Amino acid sequence: MIQIDESSKLVINTESNERYPLGSPEAFKILSDIWLKSGWETKYVYSFSWLGRPIIQLPEDMLRIQEIIFDIKPDILIETGIAHGGSLIFYASLFKAIGKGKVIGVDIEIRPQNRKAIEDHFLYKDFIEMIEGDSISENVINVVKSKIKKDKKIMVILDSNHTKEHVLNELNAYSSFVTKNSYIVATDGIMEKVEGLGRTSKDWTWNNPKAAAIEFESQNKNFKIVEPKFPFNEGLINERVTYWPSCYLKKLK
Repeated sequence: MIQIDESSKLVINTESNERYPLGSPEAFKILSDIWLKSGWETKYVYSFSWLGRPIIQLPEDMLRIQEIIFDIKPDILIETGIAHGGSLIFYASLFKAIGKGKVIGVDIEIRPQNRKAIEDHFLYKDFIEMIEGDSISENVINVVKSKIKKDKKIMVILDSNHTKEHVLNELNAYSSFVTKNSYIVATDGIMEKVEGLGRTSKDWTWNNPKAAAIEFESQNKNFKIVEPKFPFNEGLINERVTYWPSCYLKKLK
């Protein structure tokens, strides 16, 4: 059990009697873990949009991946899972600011109202392409492959079906597109941490993207799960507050 003593500015684990100053990295991590769980229960991430489209993501995750995209400057970013299209628009806006790049979105079903809203967006024509179909089907993978030219930097973000099996299949299928020193990102490994809360299943302790990323890493020497360094940090915190733990698989060679 965790106790917050505001008068003494302490975060206390009453079972172990460990006490951490409120301004310590240890206290921040404890409180952040509680905040993430509370945010899950309250559907906090369902309250944001980006340039007019809903974006169901934790803001810190988007800001952190922006840092990586700016560093790599991929020519093509492939994202599985489109939903309302907010993340497609987010990545497209980064490419417009950078002056290069395109995002290819893949989804098994693009709802008509979402397709229209995305296609009507001012960023769509120059920076976005969508493919409808099962992300791990041979046909869809071949269509994606046909759109990738040689000598282009490629990055992949997996945000569709979050079962371990599906994510592992996506990792195996799309990792071949990733270029050296770029990433394939398995999002939403927080499923493991929020199991037992609302909108979860008992198998989430193992049936999640984090488990898929760990298994993929163990079987692929060319990829390693890494925590990208913060490009700027004058504070005490050096770990992400994230829905995407163990998500960044970097291609080493």
